[in-house]
Amino acid sequence: MTHFDTLVLGAGPGGYVAAIRASQLGQKVAVVEEKYWGGVCLNVGCIPSKALLRNAELAHTLVHEKEKFGIEGDATMSFGPTHARSRQVSADIVKGVHYLMKKNKITEINGWGTLTGPTGIDVEKDGEKTSYTFDNLIIAAGATVRMLPGMKVSDNVVTYEEQILDSELPGSIIIGGSGAIGVEFAYVMANFGVDVTIVEFLDRMVPTEDADISKELLKHYKKLGVKVMLSTKVENVEDTGSGVKVTVSPASGEGEKQVLEADKMLSAFGFAPRVEGYGLENTGVDVSERGAIEIDDYCRTNVPNVYAIGDCTGKLMLAHVADAMAMVAAETISGAETMPVNYDMVPRATYCNPQIGSFGYSEAQAKEKGYDVKTAAFPFSANGKAKGLGEAIGFVKVVADAEYNEIIGVHMIGPSVTELLPALTLAQMWDLTADEVGRNVFAHPTLGEAVKEAIHGISGHMIHL
Repeated sequence: MTHFDTLVLGAGPGGYVAAIRASQLGQKVAVVEEKYWGGVCLNVGCIPSKALLRNAELAHTLVHEKEKFGIEGDATMSFGPTHARSRQVSADIVKGVHYLMKKNKITEINGWGTLTGPTGIDVEKDGEKTSYTFDNLIIAAGATVRMLPGMKVSDNVVTYEEQILDSELPGSIIIGGSGAIGVEFAYVMANFGVDVTIVEFLDRMVPTEDADISKELLKHYKKLGVKVMLSTKVENVEDTGSGVKVTVSPASGEGEKQVLEADKMLSAFGFAPRVEGYGLENTGVDVSERGAIEIDDYCRTNVPNVYAIGDCTGKLMLAHVADAMAMVAAETISGAETMPVNYDMVPRATYCNPQIGSFGYSEAQAKEKGYDVKTAAFPFSANGKAKGLGEAIGFVKVVADAEYNEIIGVHMIGPSVTELLPALTLAQMWDLTADEVGRNVFAHPTLGEAVKEAIHGISGHMIHL
């Protein structure tokens, strides 16, 4: 078979979901993937990192909280078995992707795909090239790691990919960037005894989050022993063979440079949409000035039969965003009912500890957009379930429009807060006000009661604080 109704380029969380949905809607579908079925997320990102983080949480309990939980004896944790478990978790999930391809009668094409035009692709594997044609194309090419000018991967200068595949930890590491990847790796490594330094160019950690979240996280990371250098620019990175020398300076441009030394440097400065290396220029698809594939609300490019989803479009670079876009693209191609993604209200999850879960506008962003802003916050220190878990830290902060008590943002830091997001984003999607959400009955004792209390705070009658 060499012709398909729809061909998907890339088998990440966007690509394989688009293929499944298109097949469900009656299309003959193929997916081209050269390396990671399930994408970065399942192989070297979201999934194995969560396994590492879980073990790191247990290690933290054994090292720092034995007395709190009455743990006796000399139980310890080593990183070797921790890493092995993370790889097994990843492998099991990837097997599931292949099962889903087979179940949905989707053709797997292994190899590097190069588009020859808007309806054709050459796929090369082991030196052999095979050509395929299609009516519709969904580009799910992902992203590439941003590196500083002159910086390149080496034995001691790594990205998330090299680090997550390494079964050994360095004695010390410098992490460039305090976004999700930076703070998650920092938590894992610090709890397995690595000396960790985070260098952040902006004036606060997790700078895309609400400022109150940044302040709270910094407090806990300092307590963990992670050194955090804010408003600091990485000028140069040198792999010395035995380690790294990282030259930094004040982000303001005023002040002296200093040289930091460590065994390794992890580049966590973010990602750039992948628009080169697979023949995109042969399709006539427009790329924006910021280097992303341009799409409309239904993931359509300027070429009628070509669609793009996920990181290569430069929208929020999150697996669940690619998943949502995949549904829209596949349904649009098939003429099925669909709904565009509201990128402003997409949930965001960072799995450091304490966890961060948020969506919508921060307090500052809401004010910039002209809202008459009302906020309310409830601490987990006043939540019974959090106390029982021994994790009574952090808070839930709700941002609302004061005129109608419309929820326009929620920002949480604390135990398992990422699990609290779906009910909140659902409420926002269907225009429930804080007053209406406050009438919902939240089970007791749950972490969700902290959400209820913050919501009541918007309505003016918080009960337990």
